[in-house]
Amino acid sequence: MQVKLKFLPEETITKARALYPHTAAGRIYFNHAATGPLSTRVLKAIGEHLAGRSAGAIDTYRTDLRILISCRSAVQRLINAESADRIAFTLNTSDGVNVVASGLPWKTGDRIVLNDAEFPANVQPYYHLKKNGVEIDMLPAHDERITPEMIERAITPRTRVVALSAVQFLSGFRADLASIGGLCRRKNIWFVVDGIQALGALKIDVQEMKIDALASGSQKWQMAPHGTGFLYVTQEMQDAIAPAHVGWLSVAEPWQFFKLDQPLAASARRYEGGTLNLPGIIGMNAALETLLEFGIDAIEPHILALNELLIEQLRSMNEFELITPLSPEERSGIVTVLPKGEINPDSVFQYMAERKVDISLREGKLRFSPHYYNTQEEILAAIDILKEAVHRRGEK
Repeated sequence: MQVKLKFLPEETITKARALYPHTAAGRIYFNHAATGPLSTRVLKAIGEHLAGRSAGAIDTYRTDLRILISCRSAVQRLINAESADRIAFTLNTSDGVNVVASGLPWKTGDRIVLNDAEFPANVQPYYHLKKNGVEIDMLPAHDERITPEMIERAITPRTRVVALSAVQFLSGFRADLASIGGLCRRKNIWFVVDGIQALGALKIDVQEMKIDALASGSQKWQMAPHGTGFLYVTQEMQDAIAPAHVGWLSVAEPWQFFKLDQPLAASARRYEGGTLNLPGIIGMNAALETLLEFGIDAIEPHILALNELLIEQLRSMNEFELITPLSPEERSGIVTVLPKGEINPDSVFQYMAERKVDISLREGKLRFSPHYYNTQEEILAAIDILKEAVHRRGEK
């Protein structure tokens, strides 16, 4: 099936590129699956906060709490959560996954469905449960793909959780979350999703996809500072999770310091514990509001159109094997190739870096991940440099 290309209008891209100064310096940045650049809006928001803390009111903690309200709302809109109360701030994806893994009431013999193509952040928290007698059913990814049918075959009467990345970090395979979420809901199994390689690039609707918990750092496609992220949980999943760790902010009335015997917060705030990374969340809020302004409904097709052009160019080169799925519904913001024969991936990667084209080198594969402010011209320029790398320095 042919992908219908739908690029953002030129004036929109021009407006977006003005927010990322590296574009004016001639750098082609196709590495958002690793870490995203910080926009001028993010820098401005954090800078104003830090300047105030240094030379202004200094103790701005309680007034800065309004940013938490704004950022929770931004996350809610990004993923179409039922309420901002369903959002807890975290430091990263692992942080959010650990809330779920450590808080559910496991019994010896309970099982978790995983797969062998997952990033460790979505594996290690569950592996840690083996000491409690929890069993892991590790699906072998077929051609880097995990399908609803594969998951259904792996489910047993003792399966309690299906844990899956929305997008596989290396191949860029995009899972059919809606079908898998529906399957899990019908079988009364928790569906827990690692969203970091999707959010900010692709549309994720937690209600439509019947996701029970969604964990994500915000430093990649969301282009927020490191050490920021969130956990979404449904009310039903929150009711099932007994927090392994709590702090002064976890309770219903945290500013009642001597009211010690009080219940946990009714919202997902119960998972936040202590003082939050306010500078980071201020930057995260600015980053998310920027994405929402341009609109994920417009950003996703632009990224997919860029990657269609990229795939077309890469497939015309005999030196690379495409790892990324060709099926349009299985594509994401990631395009990955494996160099063939005598092509040295390290040399190709280094050559491109020296010419200001940023990609990733993962497991001997070259991974490209453009975003909404990138252009068709940048795709073609990067391909030209890739061809130079192959011909000049790509051989062992």
